[in-house]
Amino acid sequence: MSFTSDVKTEISQSKFSKSEIVAELSGFLRTNAKYTEDCITLTTENAKIAKRIYTLIKEIYGINCTIIEKRNAVFNKTIVYTIDVKEKVKIMLDDLSVIDAEFRHLEMPKEYIVGSTEEIKSYLRGVFLSKGSINDPKTSMYHLEFVFDNKKEAVFVQRLLNSFDLDSKILLREEKCMVYIKDSEKISDFLKIIAAFNSVLYYENIRAYKDKKNATNRLNNCEQANTDKIIQSAATQIEDIELIREVIGLEVLDDKIKEAAEYRLKYPEASLSELSEILSMETNIKITKSGLNHRFRKIKEIAENARKNIG
Repeated sequence: MSFTSDVKTEISQSKFSKSEIVAELSGFLRTNAKYTEDCITLTTENAKIAKRIYTLIKEIYGINCTIIEKRNAVFNKTIVYTIDVKEKVKIMLDDLSVIDAEFRHLEMPKEYIVGSTEEIKSYLRGVFLSKGSINDPKTSMYHLEFVFDNKKEAVFVQRLLNSFDLDSKILLREEKCMVYIKDSEKISDFLKIIAAFNSVLYYENIRAYKDKKNATNRLNNCEQANTDKIIQSAATQIEDIELIREVIGLEVLDDKIKEAAEYRLKYPEASLSELSEILSMETNIKITKSGLNHRFRKIKEIAENARKNIG
């Protein structure tokens, strides 16, 4: 099962108040239903969702629906569940704010459907069951989306999402309209909003692991960069020292400069800090990293002058 299926299965087992159920059914039907005056047809690929919608319709409206299970004609491995409602069609569509008195589709639900914060959450839960999908946090990209045929419904859902500060955006894609969220923290907040609390725990655990792994990788990259810098710096110093030895000889150098040169040749892989500690310990004379760096700057100057003379 995909993470989307896991989330939808989880919220399909939750219980809510009657007004919240009505809001959830409204969100589902407004984005899913195909209807005539005689029949409402709903579809889903999740058996738990089909059972939930069937149960909620029966609970609220006392209607016995029929559920038909069949394989998708295009992808024959996919099972599609079709729910047919053939009783109280107009009453239900009107009550769920799908149609107006003239049996025309309402561009947005009436205020009583999303009149409270909990009803808005339930409406979004119904929309997610119908049109939502979410990437598994184990994948490389955090992504939550809803795909709508109706742009006005997309704009309405975006407004509801952003009332919770989720920073959702809209993208027109061919003849569809996608509402999406990319921020991992906002996606986690959405899961809390639709009461997918077990999924939140899974999501946050994976997110924390990935954040820690990324931080470790950044630290390792930083350490590697520092190591490369140390090796490059030491190699340049050794190159300067070898040139001086070949052209003018190390014995002509000032004692402190000569000492730094000899210790660099002796410890070619040591960092400047490590070399200053070694030198201080072996000579019993304290020399700081800054002081040692000053000596190597002198070595660099002497080497550059030697190169000019050779040239």
